Amino acid sequence: MRVIGDFKKFALRGNLLDMAVGFTVGAAFTAVAKSLVTDIIMPPLGYILGSSDFSDLFLVLNLNDPDKSYDTLAQAQAAGLTTINYGLFINNVISFLLVAVAMFIIIRMVNQLDKGLEEVFGDEKPQPGDPDQKKCQYCLSTIAYRATRCAYCTAELPPIEVRSAPAT
Repeated sequence: MRVIGDFKKFALRGNLLDMAVGFTVGAAFTAVAKSLVTDIIMPPLGYILGSSDFSDLFLVLNLNDPDKSYDTLAQAQAAGLTTINYGLFINNVISFLLVAVAMFIIIRMVNQLDKGLEEVFGDEKPQPGDPDQKKCQYCLSTIAYRATRCAYCTAELPPIEVRSAPAT
């Protein structure tokens, strides 16, 4: 019974739940990015390059009958041939690049929003001489020095006295 209790305590920690939400959103984002590449970007690109879809670009390694040709990857695989599927690789590279660009844009927007909020609400950085972090007195996790609630065990902590910045 103690193992079950320990597992429950581990599984319900805030950072583990946050990570699970992140993976779920990441999987959904990946599905959208894959659909964007497969259904929106690749058909016109393939049309311009003379192929309807990159996924049917392949190279046959062991052609049993040199007189027979295969128009699609599915036909070649159904015939039991070994193929190099470079078209699928191209699709995956483009998908990766689109996801990377989208994540860059999102992170950049969040950083700009954070800078804007910092200008509105003031600089919350520690003053010279103040430590950056402290230990929660209940769970002993390392948290931000000015935190009033632990991010790990959610215990309320006494506020830290803020010293005024030295006059310059």
